[in-house]
Formats: sequence, C-alpha cells, structure tokens
Amino acid sequence: MSKEILPEASNHAAPIGDVPAGDIKQPVHKGWRNPEVLLIVMAAAMPLSFSTWMALLNNFSVEMADFTGREIGILQSLREIPGFLAFSAIFVLLILREQTFALLSLLVLGIGVAISGYFPTVIGLYCTTVLMSIGFHYFETMQQALSLQWVKKDRTAMVMGRQLSAKSVSSLVMFGIVWVMLEIFKVEYRYVYLFGGALTVLAALFVWGAFPKFADAHPQTKKLFLRKRYWLYYALTFMSGARRQIFTVFAGFLMVEKFGYDAATITLLFLLNHAINMVLAPKIGRLIAKWGERRALTFEYIGLFIVFVSYAFVENHVIAGGLYVVDHLFFAMAIAIKTYFQKIADPADISSTAGVSFTINHIAAVFIPVAFGLLWLLSPSAVFLAGAAMAAISLILALNVPHDPEPGNEVVRGYKSAVPEAVLRPAE
Repeated sequence: MSKEILPEASNHAAPIGDVPAGDIKQPVHKGWRNPEVLLIVMAAAMPLSFSTWMALLNNFSVEMADFTGREIGILQSLREIPGFLAFSAIFVLLILREQTFALLSLLVLGIGVAISGYFPTVIGLYCTTVLMSIGFHYFETMQQALSLQWVKKDRTAMVMGRQLSAKSVSSLVMFGIVWVMLEIFKVEYRYVYLFGGALTVLAALFVWGAFPKFADAHPQTKKLFLRKRYWLYYALTFMSGARRQIFTVFAGFLMVEKFGYDAATITLLFLLNHAINMVLAPKIGRLIAKWGERRALTFEYIGLFIVFVSYAFVENHVIAGGLYVVDHLFFAMAIAIKTYFQKIADPADISSTAGVSFTINHIAAVFIPVAFGLLWLLSPSAVFLAGAAMAAISLILALNVPHDPEPGNEVVRGYKSAVPEAVLRPAE
C-alpha cells in the first residue's frame, strides 16, 4: 500500500513553463486498481451517507428535534458554510496528499451522518450537519482536483459522466433502502442514519486498503491565488452556483406550494432524476467530449433559459414535474466548465483552484436564498424570470469560450495570456 504508482510521461512536448502543455501526466494503469476506477468508487461511496441524510432530514428535524422554519433555515445556511470555505483545502494540502485528504473527507462525511440520529436536538443537529458538510465539501473539492489531474483531457468528460452515473446509482439504492427500513421494518431514525453513514465509512476504508497511493500527476501550488487568465472560468463557476440555488431552493418549493406535491411525490421525482442521470450522464459526458465545451455550455444555457421561463408561467402539475426533471438533467452539462478549466490550466494550479472554485460557487448560496425568498413573497414568477436572466448571462459567457481552449487561448474576447510562456505562474 505504501508503494506509489509513478506517472508515465505525457506524449506532448510543447512547454508551459516546465510542464507539458498537453495531457497531464497519467499514473500507470494496472488492472482495476487504477485512478479512474478509484474515482468512480469514491463517487459512489459519497451518496451512501449523503442521500440517507437528505432523505431523513425534514422528518427527523421536525419529529425528533422540534424544528420550525427558523431552525431549518439556519441549518441550511450552516450546511453551506464549509462549501464557502472550501478554499481552505489548500492549507490542508500542505500536510496531506490529495488522495489521502479525499479519503479522510469521506470518513468525516460518513461519521457525521452516522452519529446524526444520536443528537436529536437543535444544537446537536446543527453540529452533526456542519461535521457532515465539512466532509462532503472537502471530498467534492478533492474529487474534482484528482479527476482533472489524473484523467487525460480527451477522457475527462466521459469519466466525470461515469462518476455522476455512479452517484445516481448509489442515491437510487439508498433512497430505496431508507424507504424499506422506515416503511416496512419501522427502523428508528438513529439506526437508519447509522447504517447509511457506516456504509460510506466502510467504503472509504475499503478504498484505503484496496488501492495504491498514486503519485501526484504534478506538484501542486500550495497557496491561494486568483489568476487573471482564469477569469471566464471563475465567472462561469459563479453563475453555475447561482443557478443551483434556483433549482435546489425554489423549484422544489414551487412543486409543493403551487401544485401540492406531497413528500412521496417529491421523493419519486428524486428517484426519477437519479434513474435518468444513471443512464444519461455517461452519454452526456461523451457528448461534451464530442461537441466541445463551447457548444455544450451554449446548449445548456439556452435550455435553462427555456426551463426557467416555463417555470414562471407553468400551470399544469405534470408539465411542472417534467420541467423539474429536465432542469436536474442539465446539471450533468456542468462537466463542461471543469473540462474547460482543465484545458486552459497550468497543471500545478488544479488543486488550489478547485478549492477556490468551490468557494466562488457557494458565494451565491449566501445571499440568493434570502434575497430571492423575499422576492418570492412578491412574485414567485419573478424568481424564475431572474433565473432566466442568469441563464442569459451564462449564455453570453459561454459564447466567449473558444472552440479549442488552451493556454494562450482561454477566451474569445477579454484578458488572456498573450503567449503560452505567460503561464509561468505570474504573481497576479
């Protein structure tokens, strides 16, 4: 286990500083114990606990901890704080390698969920939520960083699609198991939490023992920075986070408030979303690889514009449910933002920028739920029309992505590196 698999040399020779400009160096594959399988197994391990937490949260918080709207709002805000602070991952990487950090984060996530049922109080649920969220957000940060480092550029979109599919399979399984445990066997909440959390812990321990420690594809920059030439990636990431809030906070609320969807129907929508993602996410990944990031993002944001405008005026509950499913499916298209960054990035910047990008992505989570919640009181349609405006802004940004992004060709218009040699990590 202590043996490291050394990276093989890239077959591209064009320099970016002292780093090949083409594919990031790849670890040697040996059977199933290779980086791509490791990434997919870790992706599948995360929802075993997180889906359990999501499935139980509302009922447990009300029935066992006497939550009201005030407490659940505070809890959701606390849950987003670790995502906003994801940039701090770079400081942990001063003492831990990315692979080790990812597995430790999985363990923290699993432990946080496993103990949630044993603290049925307001403060107890706040504390276990923060613990769970720390593990979740650090894991997602490291999963993205390792994917962009280990996987060849022409395979990244497909491999990320497979990771999304693995997450959907795990989520489907866990939603089903939780339903059976609660409805058929009447298992107490604390034991359901314990079961889901323990599965992620066991999966993390399995990965720790079964896979070797793969050598870093490239030494990573161990400091925080914002590079001017990544400005379009930062903007796309921010708008993606803003759009996520419209879906997670308000689209589901529309289903309940306007169309009277009950908890069982909402659960069925979740299951349908994951079932579709399980099948289509790998195909979407291959489509992104074939189309390129510009066309994929353009398609996504045109589709989102139509979906958000439709949300604003829909009156039929079946059509509304269909919009919800289509909206969720577009999440897979966000892979294109990550592969765009991989193509323009200095390989040494990937881990640090992964943390910074998660922070940027969560900026919107700080103010959009509150601000748009007030707007909702005036006009729910206005919330979704604002979402359509966000999609339009994102479309404009997507059209600034070059057809063949690379260092020195990061954008169509605006600041970019004059020549590839400008990637020598200037102090910006």
